[in-house]
Amino acid sequence: MNSSIQEYFQSGFMKLKSIIGGAVICVFIWLPIQETEAQQAEIKISLGDGLMVSKFYASTVDDDNTVWFLTESGIVSFNGTKWTLHNRNRKVNSAGLKGLVYDFSSYGPELWLATPKGATVVSLPVDARSGATTYYPDNSNLQSENVLAVAVGKKELRWFGTDKGITAFRGRKWLTNSYARKYPDGTFEDFPITSLATSPDGDSLYIGTLGGGVLRVYRNEVDAVSGASEYAEWGPILMPSDNVYSIHITPDGTQWFGTDKGVARHKGYNTLEGWSVFTTEEGLADNFVQAINSDSKGNLYFGTRNGLSVFDGKGWATYKTEQGLASNNILTVAVDRKDRIWLGTDNGVTSLYNGRFTIYR
Repeated sequence: MNSSIQEYFQSGFMKLKSIIGGAVICVFIWLPIQETEAQQAEIKISLGDGLMVSKFYASTVDDDNTVWFLTESGIVSFNGTKWTLHNRNRKVNSAGLKGLVYDFSSYGPELWLATPKGATVVSLPVDARSGATTYYPDNSNLQSENVLAVAVGKKELRWFGTDKGITAFRGRKWLTNSYARKYPDGTFEDFPITSLATSPDGDSLYIGTLGGGVLRVYRNEVDAVSGASEYAEWGPILMPSDNVYSIHITPDGTQWFGTDKGVARHKGYNTLEGWSVFTTEEGLADNFVQAINSDSKGNLYFGTRNGLSVFDGKGWATYKTEQGLASNNILTVAVDRKDRIWLGTDNGVTSLYNGRFTIYR
């Protein structure tokens, strides 16, 4: 294991002590190089009315450092002290939500939601009185009301992926679609969208698909959406699979693509150069990568079906339930404003901060 990752998570050998009859499990971790200790705690999520949630499958963080999740019961948030279920706004459909992203626009702080009935924007704090609007084909340029994913660029540019294509909305204007020559009708029905991510400038969109690799579009100079060449499993492009489940773009523009057969990394702006592939042979916990994110130090976090892998640019470290995860099946990874890592799983949430693992469920 790389030494910098060792120090970051303070992982050496562990002594586990269970407190019988209590809800808290403490793990004390010592390092030979520094006399510090870390703890693991388990905290019950209380939403009132006896409601329980276990599956946390999408996440985002707002400017107040509140973490927002999509769960089987709808939208849930955690502000550091309190968990809240946001189910009192009749304009927000909480059934079958596919994705969410935080945005701060001229209207203030908002959440954009991908739903089976359109793209919904709702003002924070998402209570009974919060304003909300849903866009669908009859009142927008969306090709379909079945919105699978949503992403936010800069200058109030929002991207929507539906089962029939990509649409962009900038300020109060819907952009014209002009990518049909590159991606004709039927493309997104044949290759369903799984994930979206924007370039650092927000004007280019990377689209993860099932079977089609990574498709790309961009906002052109006349405020239309044009198509760019795809990244697929052919020739010099080293995609381990064309089934892409997660995408993350780092601040320097490096692109990471999580597939069912490993991770692809693309550096630079030459489509055919700068590719690398990482699998379990290099250190991944599992080749099925469902979520990717990074912190301000440049560490990459890969949520897989069998644990969390961390890459610091040189070496890999893997963490599983034995080290403090709520579940090895990691569905989403968020990084908050303090570099706390939030892992949504099929059995609760784990946060990692300064060597401390905290489980919420």
